[in-house]
Amino acid sequence: MGQHKLNLIMQPRNITVIGATEKEGSIGSALMKNITEGGFTGGIYPVNPKYKKIHGHSCYKSVLDINTEIDLAVIATPIPTVPQIVQDCIDKKIGGAIIISAGGKEVGERGFEIEKQLIEIAKPSKFRIIGPNCLGTIVPKVHLNATFVSGMPLDGNMAFVSQSGAICSAILDHADLEGIGFSHFISIGSMIDVDFGDIVDYLGNNPYVKSILLYIESLTNFRKFMSAARAVSRVKPIIVLKAGRGQAGARAAASHTGAMAGEDAVYDAAFKRAGVVRVDTIEELFDCAEFMAKQPRPKGSRLAIITNGGGPGVMAADCVTQLGHEPTPLSTDLIKQLDSYLPRCWSHNNPIDLLGDATTERFHNAMHALLQSREFDGVLVVFAPQAIATPMAVANTILKLKKSTAVPIFACFMGGKSIQEALEYLNRSEIPTFTTPERAIRAYFRLVTFARNQELLFEVVPEIGGKSAINRLKGASIMDEQPAEGMLADVAVRALLSAYGLPVIRTETAKNEEDAVQMSNEIGYPVVLKLLSTDITHKTEANGVHLDLRSEAEVSLAFKTIMTSARAYNKDANIEGVTIQPYQTKPDYEILLGAKRDNDFGPIILFGLGGIFTEIIQDKALGLPPMNRLLARRLMQQTKAFTLLKGYRNRQAADLTMLEEMIVSLSQLLIDYPQISELDMNPVLISKGLPTVVDARVMVSPHPSSSPAHLVISPYPRENEYHLECNSHIHLFIRPVRPEDTSLFLNLFKVLSPTTIYFRFFGALKALSPEMLCRFTQIDYDREIALVAIDEDSTVDRILGVARIIGDPDGEEGEFAVLIGDAWQGQGIGASLLQKVLLIALKRNFKTIHGIVLQENTHMLALGKKLGFTVSRGKDAGEYQLHIDLSDPHIKEQIEKY
Repeated sequence: MGQHKLNLIMQPRNITVIGATEKEGSIGSALMKNITEGGFTGGIYPVNPKYKKIHGHSCYKSVLDINTEIDLAVIATPIPTVPQIVQDCIDKKIGGAIIISAGGKEVGERGFEIEKQLIEIAKPSKFRIIGPNCLGTIVPKVHLNATFVSGMPLDGNMAFVSQSGAICSAILDHADLEGIGFSHFISIGSMIDVDFGDIVDYLGNNPYVKSILLYIESLTNFRKFMSAARAVSRVKPIIVLKAGRGQAGARAAASHTGAMAGEDAVYDAAFKRAGVVRVDTIEELFDCAEFMAKQPRPKGSRLAIITNGGGPGVMAADCVTQLGHEPTPLSTDLIKQLDSYLPRCWSHNNPIDLLGDATTERFHNAMHALLQSREFDGVLVVFAPQAIATPMAVANTILKLKKSTAVPIFACFMGGKSIQEALEYLNRSEIPTFTTPERAIRAYFRLVTFARNQELLFEVVPEIGGKSAINRLKGASIMDEQPAEGMLADVAVRALLSAYGLPVIRTETAKNEEDAVQMSNEIGYPVVLKLLSTDITHKTEANGVHLDLRSEAEVSLAFKTIMTSARAYNKDANIEGVTIQPYQTKPDYEILLGAKRDNDFGPIILFGLGGIFTEIIQDKALGLPPMNRLLARRLMQQTKAFTLLKGYRNRQAADLTMLEEMIVSLSQLLIDYPQISELDMNPVLISKGLPTVVDARVMVSPHPSSSPAHLVISPYPRENEYHLECNSHIHLFIRPVRPEDTSLFLNLFKVLSPTTIYFRFFGALKALSPEMLCRFTQIDYDREIALVAIDEDSTVDRILGVARIIGDPDGEEGEFAVLIGDAWQGQGIGASLLQKVLLIALKRNFKTIHGIVLQENTHMLALGKKLGFTVSRGKDAGEYQLHIDLSDPHIKEQIEKY
């Protein structure tokens, strides 16, 4: 319903402008002029008790006096009057409102109270509000300019959403100069209701929108945003400029992990996980906007650079390298071909330097050869005005070749007055132009990131090796005994990590010198002694770590030194004694694996180089739980440490699979315990390939949410696992779909008959594509309910059937589908699966579920009727529409009893 009401705001049939006026220079007057002069074809109803007519339209004292149905109210009155106006709009059954009025929380407590009042009025009726304190909304396709900024941008397929009105104005001005069009232009303001998550969902479902640009100062509902962005970024690029890079939270952290996981780094990690492409400057946002508006998105990183100057070519190559890529080399065949067109002293590599005396013909021949070779995903022409080729001639060459290729071509014409005519010509002809090679290349590779994200989506998620080593019962018993706040005792930390399958080194504790010697003898020399105190976080700073102790005498001296140093370091600290561990001589690698609780995004996982210099080296990567092995591998690949871990200078490679599984185990620990505020495993030493946690600390503090509400990405819903026996006495394990189920889905598809495939997919299908496998297995548990039936009697895992409900963004309506392997049809498996997904939908407060069933699929039609679905003819011949109203208590009872 919420998304439907957003559509009423974006594509209204009739509009009322409350606070409309004819007073020049006022917002109310500007709104009326823009809506009228923008060509809006619906009804326009100004409201202002002081006027009878405004700009030729009859004026009303109140929205309640208007006799026509209104979809959108645009409110521009003083903020204290807005709550009553919103109540009138609700009483009038208006679809939604854009509140232009400023004076909310940005001005203090009084404004905050007014915004709170607005929320309380609007929420019960699900009345949607954009704003307050916003510029308004422009939708060129329907000739709607509901802002106080004059002019209508060109119609396009790119949407822009911003919290800042000033940024909106700047983007509009730039778009007018460069000939860029928009599908939607939305100033979102204070976001008391409609936020970035809502808008991204709406734009993602709009077929006219091909790409989305966001200017974000802050987010509100982080889980909603992540869910929307993850869903939409699978099909459309989302480019984000996030303002604010504060590090105050990191400075206050106690652990290495906390200090290294600053606020901006967390946003980076969240955007990466969501598949969102982040830019750093408003300039980059402009450049990406221009590229997407004018050219096809690049499909890969193979960029050809053609230039008539050595200096610009070097600048371009340097920029490619700085962005983490290398200039794509030319093949031998392509070099031979270019040799036939170019002087002997051309560069013979990429960038392709045509030399300063390059003619227009030379540009044409080189570009044509590059495009025909199919070795490149994009072509950048860097032109500097010189004596031979003129800017206009080169521009014409670019346009001529562009007509015959789908490869994106873009240009950097360097200079001033002499290139202006050519730049304007290229812009009018939808060729992106840039003033420097660096700007052009950054824009290209930002969009390459989206293409790379699409590739990564289709990678197969590997299984966790063997059965899970996690012992939740043991972990729960340990955590139940811990204090609500503070640092956990060393013994508890090691026990907790061990319960979650993390390889912790053997560790003994000693409260006095004699015990330290005895334990050292039992462990065997050499040993390590470490200070045991929850009040001293970094033991090394207190001279609390002594390595490679090889005798009783050395242990005795080390114990005394640690005690003396610790008391000198912090006289009030509670010194419990020491821990003793076997000393690992010359480990191959030291890494850090840790976590911190972010106030906005919840638990954050950190991986990087470990040891005492970890904060100085700052080789790290951050990720969000839940994690699987594929995500864990990608997390490690973001660090320089990953190159070392694959084996370096005769050092044995680390067991990367084991490291992946450690990250997955840490992820599960963070999922299960919201109270963990910081966790450090540093160092994790790796010797002979095997990792071992040598030192660890855990901080806890109360958290208002229980698991999994503390996460911004919904984890595997273990509560939806069931064991049951179907009609034919097959024992089933019904559980949610997992990302690791790819091979099981492929095996199920192999045993499906053409008829079953036709019933499920409404057509012939020879194989499941990578895209389909990704869609079926890598789901958002907040949006989709998908259960598989596993044969518990089989010696190998196999899926017998699957049922799913795909919900709308509002979580009110859903579409169901059921698929059962031919050998197991008619045995009650489909009924069990469909009943279970409907019960989950009931628990989540879905209102209606529907589905399309072919008329030949008589078994599915009969099952639907038994469960309470109504059956009616579909829109297309041979199809039936099944519909069930879950808000009906009789239907609920019927499903539960089935």
